[in-house]
Amino acid sequence: MKKSLLAAFLFLSTLNLAAQQNNKKNGEDIIQGRVVDSVSRKPIEYTTITLYRQGNTKPVDGTVTNREGMYKLALPDSGNYKIVVEFIGYDPHTINGILIKHKNPALSLPEIALFKKSVTMQGVTVTSSAGLVENKIDKLVFNAEKDLTSQGGVATDILKKVPQVSVDVDGNVELAGNASVRFLINGKPSTAFGSSIADVLQSIPASQIKSIEVITNPGAKYDAQGIGGIINIILKQSKVKGINGNVSITAGTLNENGSFNFNMRKDNLGFNAFISGNARLAATVSNTTERLTFDTASKRNLSLVQDGNSRFKRHGVESGVGFDYTYKKKNNFTGSFRYGKFGNSGFGYNDQLQTITSQAGGGLISSISSTNHSDNSSKFYSTDLNLGYKKTFKEDQELEISANSSYENSKGLANNYQVTQPQDSVIYGIYSGNPGVQKEREIQVDYTQPVKENTILGFGGKINRSEIISNADISGYKPVNKIYQYDSALSNNLDYKQDVYAAYGEISFPVGKLFETKMGGRYERTEINSFYSNAQQQAAKHGYNTFVPSVFFSKKITESQTIKLSYSKRIERPDYGDLNPFINTTDPKNIYAGNPYLQPEIGHRFELSYSRSFEKAGSFMISAFYRINDHDIQPYIVFYPSLKVGDSVYTNVAVSTRQNIGSENNMGINGFLDLHLNEKLSIRSNLAFYKRHTVNVLDPGFSVNSFNYRLNVNASYQFSKDLAGEFFGNFSSARNEAQGKYPSFTSYSMALRKQFWKKKGSLALSAINPFSQYLTQKTILFGPNFTVNGVRKIPFRSIGLNFSWKFGRLEFKKDKGENKDPAAGLMDGG
Repeated sequence: MKKSLLAAFLFLSTLNLAAQQNNKKNGEDIIQGRVVDSVSRKPIEYTTITLYRQGNTKPVDGTVTNREGMYKLALPDSGNYKIVVEFIGYDPHTINGILIKHKNPALSLPEIALFKKSVTMQGVTVTSSAGLVENKIDKLVFNAEKDLTSQGGVATDILKKVPQVSVDVDGNVELAGNASVRFLINGKPSTAFGSSIADVLQSIPASQIKSIEVITNPGAKYDAQGIGGIINIILKQSKVKGINGNVSITAGTLNENGSFNFNMRKDNLGFNAFISGNARLAATVSNTTERLTFDTASKRNLSLVQDGNSRFKRHGVESGVGFDYTYKKKNNFTGSFRYGKFGNSGFGYNDQLQTITSQAGGGLISSISSTNHSDNSSKFYSTDLNLGYKKTFKEDQELEISANSSYENSKGLANNYQVTQPQDSVIYGIYSGNPGVQKEREIQVDYTQPVKENTILGFGGKINRSEIISNADISGYKPVNKIYQYDSALSNNLDYKQDVYAAYGEISFPVGKLFETKMGGRYERTEINSFYSNAQQQAAKHGYNTFVPSVFFSKKITESQTIKLSYSKRIERPDYGDLNPFINTTDPKNIYAGNPYLQPEIGHRFELSYSRSFEKAGSFMISAFYRINDHDIQPYIVFYPSLKVGDSVYTNVAVSTRQNIGSENNMGINGFLDLHLNEKLSIRSNLAFYKRHTVNVLDPGFSVNSFNYRLNVNASYQFSKDLAGEFFGNFSSARNEAQGKYPSFTSYSMALRKQFWKKKGSLALSAINPFSQYLTQKTILFGPNFTVNGVRKIPFRSIGLNFSWKFGRLEFKKDKGENKDPAAGLMDGG
């Protein structure tokens, strides 16, 4: 693999050099010039050159200067243009009135002398005037590439800092307090997210992420799937001509990751390639669970105490290539191919003590001691192929067509057996293999048309087809013969097909000078065809219609203050993991099963937000929301004194499924503050408060009211121009569901980063929870006739060392303003 990457690098470099030489010979149509320092008259390398049509804010072309301070731009269409010249530490320079008539093959501009700024501040990071967080009319954008403190880590490290997003100890993500989140990469779905979101997010390097879009109230253009909303991860695409890239490697005591990114651009054609990976090293997690159940029929109390540990590890590797090509300036072709390989494995044991006592006198009826051993592994491979075409007729009049295909091949293995104590004889065992295939294909068309000034109409459609094929072959241990035999009652074959046909329309326009409006509607037709081999009764195979309206109002109070009001309707379709009636009996006292009769969950969400920019001093945002969920889907436990599955009878067993629990009402407030106290110190903070009311229609006496909150603080300090430090602390309160309380989560981390090689290279030392080896998490669950108390101790302390290096031409492009962030790439997730 390394030899292939090196060969590709040398080949592309040769092509680039040859092309440059040919262009010089042929006298291509170009605009050219030179940039120097006003005092020393020395050339300035890496100066950003941006070409605009006069009176337009959208760039036509751009490049950077070479070592001699020279730049070249392709000659644009006839018209009046201007060039903006920018470089860190210098005042920008603009050349107006560049008239292009195509009479000459080349246009040479006068030499440009840049003047240094009167005050040069150390540690200034040039970013766009939008700042770290943009509050757009229909989404919030976290500009990850401007948060240099996460650049050595992975996607999970960035998500922890995004407003309204929370990440738990296992890497599971919630948006505004809801775990039903639809993840996209560059606006496209991937089957990989359907298997293990945590694994995929751990394999995406932060250095590859340009921004993260948080869409709590998606507009009509977006899929209706995802009650919590949409998180869209936008990857970087270099627009710099020539060759550039970066390397990042992190070695740690618990987590390790690495990435290599390569970009090449010649005129209107660009290529990119990457390879990245992550590993969570093997660590031992201890578990203690005590379950008390009450059998009113036999008038007995049953106690089950489980105490043991498991050793777990995880890994993931991703690679991909992509291209973009612009033809005659108004036609853009894009394509990408991604491949991922992910896996995890674990083994462990649980000592079990089951006692049965009489409810009348409390006398002991029986006591059974046993040990449950487990050995499990899972791996999956995914490929994503995306092709797109965009035609720009004029400003705001565009046609986009895209085709996407995603494929996943997975396999899970489990070997579990139970022995009695003290005889140590096997009394129960399960061996299972579960291969599966998941396919997803979609075609999407979007069109926008200006109706009149500041009024834009958009409409389009999408066809999405997905298919899941799963085979679970289960063999059960027969104590009499002491062999494993195929168990038809537990084995299951699944063939699940889902087609979604969608069409939408939306319009954005100003209402006088009062506010901006964007409203739309989306219609989706869902067709499901499923077959479960061991279901006692096949789920009804019928389609259903969903209409999803959305409305947004945005008012710009001043240039720095904006208020926004929005509403949207969402749907959460159960996935095949929820629907598959496969019964997992690896722990015979705690059984898991799917529910093929789940109905889609429907959500309505209202949000009011206010944002204010303090220019160079930072920004502030606060939002309040109210969400109503009908047919709310939550985990649900039912206790059975005795349960027959096939030829086997399970006693004192808890069965966990997903159920339409009833309805849930949520209201909450989220605040974000980004504050630059001085040139060296910056502080950012997220605060969130949620009040939840769950109406449990399955067990009417167990409806729940709960209050949840979350807080994190990020402080960074620039000790010198090439040395920075950071502290990040995060706390999430316990999460309440219909049947209990899931644990709170506290983490903190510290880091130091040293830059060198003219800030092209850096070393960072980071520590996560350095003063405590374990996180202790307590869970409390309850139902009509049972209570469960669990404690889990998870290794979390980690020390990591990151090395990063940027090579080739680097893009130091700023848009309109500056934002000081003294930290320069710290939190690396050791």
